[in-house]
Amino acid sequence: MKAVLKLRRLWILLTIPAAFALILAASHSESFAEGYARGFYPALSHAGNLITGLVPFSVGEILVYALITFLAASLIRFAIRMVLGRGKRAITAAKFIVNLLCAAGILLFLFTIDCGVNYYRSTFAETSGLTVKESSKAELVSLCQSLADDADRLRPETETDSGGVMKLRLSTFSENSEQARAALDGLSGKYPLLRSGYSGPKPVLASRLMSQCNITGIFFPFTFEANVNTDVPEYTIPFTMCHELSHLRGFMREDEANFIAYLACRNSPDTDFRYSGAVNAFMYASNALFSADPDTAGKIYSGLSSGVLRDLDFNNRYWDRFKGPAADAANSVNNSYLKANSQKDGVQSYGRMVDLLLALRRSEGKA
Repeated sequence: MKAVLKLRRLWILLTIPAAFALILAASHSESFAEGYARGFYPALSHAGNLITGLVPFSVGEILVYALITFLAASLIRFAIRMVLGRGKRAITAAKFIVNLLCAAGILLFLFTIDCGVNYYRSTFAETSGLTVKESSKAELVSLCQSLADDADRLRPETETDSGGVMKLRLSTFSENSEQARAALDGLSGKYPLLRSGYSGPKPVLASRLMSQCNITGIFFPFTFEANVNTDVPEYTIPFTMCHELSHLRGFMREDEANFIAYLACRNSPDTDFRYSGAVNAFMYASNALFSADPDTAGKIYSGLSSGVLRDLDFNNRYWDRFKGPAADAANSVNNSYLKANSQKDGVQSYGRMVDLLLALRRSEGKA
């Protein structure tokens, strides 16, 4: 045991209490969290994103593969040492545990300063001046119908594949990535906290694996990259791109990232993005209405144009292929992650994404 206590790397374990101290400070002081989100985070994320943005592939994805390989090699090495090292097994096991704790501490601390504190910042509604409150069913019905009308109006302006399903007009990922970056940058004038200057999202090589885990995109905080699943139905990709870029800009709550993605898509000059935003927002509103009034929700849904219905049916059939233990496990892990980072439902009536849509509608005098 004395040999373990003499290890020079033990000081790295201080990263664990340091990370918890930062989270504790953020959770008890909104001013601390907001100061971090407005000051330290933009400087850190811009610097990190500037470096990783120099290459077109996801540095984060490569690091994940490297980490998996390293862990596998470390386990094999540990097993060999335990088998051959008679008389030294206790110290070998102790050092291995210390190494694991040091690695976990470093990752936890980096996660905390890279994005963890942002979960406790002021809400986007508060910083943008939107008033979120309980809304009537009539307002929700009006919202659903309006989004359905937007989707129906935009769908004929999009291109389709041989099966009549919407496909992106821009053929390369990089072109659509640039559109997503420009769409988020375009919001910075009205919403200054959505700072510009970041690179666009990146494609994930193992996109089919992401689909098997029911993941459409992921923000990798250690490299400040927005990563997108490219195997999914194409009409969902622009919305997902903007969603992940919202995380990159420091808004970690899922409901807020969805809302910001809708704002970006709606204000984009690209028809594909506007259509993607309208359809995805409609599905959130429609699901909320279905919980309150299934008959009305069903009527609005069935009244969608044939093109929109075809896209939604294709999306349902795509995700049906991946139902199973892997998807269930991934959803369980994601739910635990969100709860651990204080993403709990508030007193809003229809879910935060929909309540933000309703608040925006009221602010524009459309309620």
